[in-house]
Amino acid sequence: MSKKCSNCDRLNVERVAECVSCGGHLRSIDEPKHGSIKRRALVCILVSFGVLAAFHLSLVFSAKPLTGEQYVLVADAIKHVEISGFDREAFLLRNVSTFRSTDNWLNSSVAKENAYAATNFPFGIVTLYSDFFAYPSDDVERAAILLHEAKHVQGMDEHDAYGFVWRNRYKLGWTRERYLDSPVWQNIRKQTRDHVPEIFTCPEFEASDCTETKLHSSISGLLPTP
Repeated sequence: MSKKCSNCDRLNVERVAECVSCGGHLRSIDEPKHGSIKRRALVCILVSFGVLAAFHLSLVFSAKPLTGEQYVLVADAIKHVEISGFDREAFLLRNVSTFRSTDNWLNSSVAKENAYAATNFPFGIVTLYSDFFAYPSDDVERAAILLHEAKHVQGMDEHDAYGFVWRNRYKLGWTRERYLDSPVWQNIRKQTRDHVPEIFTCPEFEASDCTETKLHSSISGLLPTP
C-alpha cells in the first residue's frame, strides 16, 4: 500500500520510512494532511463570521435610524445613566448598541417585548419605539428604560433586567415620591411585578414592595440628622 508525502504529495511505497524525494513525513493516502484540516477549519470559521455579519447587517438596514432630535434625547438619557454610577451600562449603550426607531424584519415577526424598546441579543440592536419618546416625562425615565435595555445587551433575561432596574431606581433618581403618577412608572412597575414577583411579597411595606425599606433606609442615611 502506497503512502503519500505530507510535504510534496509524492507517492512512496509503504516500507519506506520517509519520502525518497524530499525526506518529508509519510502518511496513508486516506489520511488528510494537517494543513488541509486547518484550512477547512479556517474556511468554516470565516463562513460562520460572514453569515453572522450578513444577518447583523440585515437587521440594521431593515429598520429606520433615529432622527437627529431622537439622538439628542437618547444621548442625554445615556449621560444620566453614566452620572448615576452605571458606567459599564453607559459604555455599552454608547459603543456597542445600535439604535433604531422601527422594527427590523426579525422584530416584526415576533411579539413586542414592551411598548418602549426591544433589544436583539447578541447583536446589540436596540429598537426605541415611539412611546419611548412620547411618554417618559424626562431624561430620568428614559434612562430607566435604557438601563433595562443595557442589561439585555449584556445578555440578561427579562427577570434579571427588570429586577436590576427596579432595585436601582433610586440611584437613578427615579423615585416613587416624584414619579408615582407617571404612566411610565405605573407601566414598568406592573411589568416588574409580572416578571419579578418575589420582590412584591412584603405587605408590611408600601405597595408590598420589599425593596422600599432598603431604599428608604439608604436614603435616610444620606439625609442630615434634624
